[in-house]
Amino acid sequence: MLDVDRSQSICVIGAGSSGLAAAKNLNEEGFAVDVLEHERDLGGNWNYELDCARVYRSTHTITSKHTMRFVDFSMPGDFPEYPHHSQICNYLQQYADRFQLRPLIEFNTGVERIEPEPGTDDWNVTLSNGQIRCYAAVVIANGHNWSPRYPDYPGESTADVFHSAAYKTAGVFEGKTVLVVGGGNSGCDIAVESAQHGCRTFHSTRRGYYYIPKFLLGTGSERLGQRMRRIQLPLFLRRWLMQTVLRFSIGTPERNGLPKPDHRLYETHPLVNTLLPYYVRHGDIAPKPDIDHFAGRRVHFVDGTSEEVDVVVYATGYNIVFPFIENKWLNWQEGKPRLYKNVFHPTSDTLFVAGLIQPDSGQFGLVDWQMRAVAAWLRARKKNPRQLDWFRNQRQQVDEDLTNGVKMQSTARHSIQVDAWSYRRALQKLVTRLESIVVPSRAA
Repeated sequence: MLDVDRSQSICVIGAGSSGLAAAKNLNEEGFAVDVLEHERDLGGNWNYELDCARVYRSTHTITSKHTMRFVDFSMPGDFPEYPHHSQICNYLQQYADRFQLRPLIEFNTGVERIEPEPGTDDWNVTLSNGQIRCYAAVVIANGHNWSPRYPDYPGESTADVFHSAAYKTAGVFEGKTVLVVGGGNSGCDIAVESAQHGCRTFHSTRRGYYYIPKFLLGTGSERLGQRMRRIQLPLFLRRWLMQTVLRFSIGTPERNGLPKPDHRLYETHPLVNTLLPYYVRHGDIAPKPDIDHFAGRRVHFVDGTSEEVDVVVYATGYNIVFPFIENKWLNWQEGKPRLYKNVFHPTSDTLFVAGLIQPDSGQFGLVDWQMRAVAAWLRARKKNPRQLDWFRNQRQQVDEDLTNGVKMQSTARHSIQVDAWSYRRALQKLVTRLESIVVPSRAA
């Protein structure tokens, strides 16, 4: 039973960085927007005080403030190259104030269910209080780094086992022998913190990786990579140049006592960490291969070695989960929604997902362009619907390569990987074309 008719408004689910970008761009295009946020404040993953946050007390970004920012809202000049999570949260608060987004947000308002209104393009949204609202369109922006993914190993561990999602401070490692499982950026950070506070630290990964320090040649390493993209160096040359710089600055992974990578540089998500090779060479972190099985506090590895540990931290990533909508409405295939540019539904005009990407550079600006494209599409659909058949055909290309030809390793972590440079340019071109349909159009 419908309680509230909001069929002239757009529903945005989540007031994290992606939800704020959605609200800002839709609001600027003149759409009425309701942002539904189940937490008591905005900021999502970056707001350390919220239950949904996945940052730990020491978290800093792994992307530069210059490439992480929203398109039209720079980070403060006194921010460091790699800001602390509290600074990013403050930046999001300032963004919300600058574009007057707070009045659009309904805090402590969870979403239980989203389903289409039969015979229309509208969507019925059921709130946690039981109220049902009808919306003209829905942007899902609740994030994809919140539902912990656990590996399944034989045996049973009697150590203290938890996921990195629950990790906050290094005090849990004091006086302990620790095993960190997972080769992502969080796993590397946590292994370093354990090396600084625990008795002994083991780090288990399935393969070897390339470790990129945060600063190279006097600048942020991620900015260095973006400069190579800006002058349009081909992949093979960028790869050779970066490997040469790494070899002469920190050495190869093998020389640092780390496993040899089984892939080429850029074929896994960048691991940006200055200190992990440092602590490995000091003997404070002992690299280990994948786990074979558990036997109480003893962990057996696939190379035949075993160790007794007090703590096991699974830094094994997150599941892509949208619990409030059935998979069939999101064109779910092979463990994820199959969407054009990871944003647009192939057949629905009014259902979108924001931020469903893992880029090799800053995310905020990319999501900003995603939501500019959504706002431009909805505006063009409203003003000149007959001129949009080309896009309805184009958005069915849900299998397009978003990595710009890089053959990523076939893992869950890379299922939504995008090459930031080419992805941004594609979105910019899409926005320009959609806005050209509406006169006058907003400058992209």
